[in-house]
Amino acid sequence: MSKDVVYEVDWNNPPPLTEEQKAELKSLAEMPDSEIDFSDIPPLDENFWKNAVRNPFYKPTKTSTTVRVDSDVLAWLKSQGKGYQTRINAILREAMLRALRHKPE
Repeated sequence: MSKDVVYEVDWNNPPPLTEEQKAELKSLAEMPDSEIDFSDIPPLDENFWKNAVRNPFYKPTKTSTTVRVDSDVLAWLKSQGKGYQTRINAILREAMLRALRHKPE
């Protein structure tokens, strides 16, 4: 017999916080950063970032919009088969990430 306890939470309707939880959150919010103990957290050095991977569960929300695109560009995207809107998004995401990587500091 399994002794696992499974508890499902409806994230759209979470249970209310107890008074004790509210008090703990209030004290943490009032704590200055200088009092936070980071001693158990390893530094995120270059070695860490070399092996880091994007969260595989990340799924950005979609927003519906209207965009005016040159007819020949749209024809080219559609000529590659189904999914032209997904391709447009992938092209824009690639451009966004490239711009973010080369952003002047």
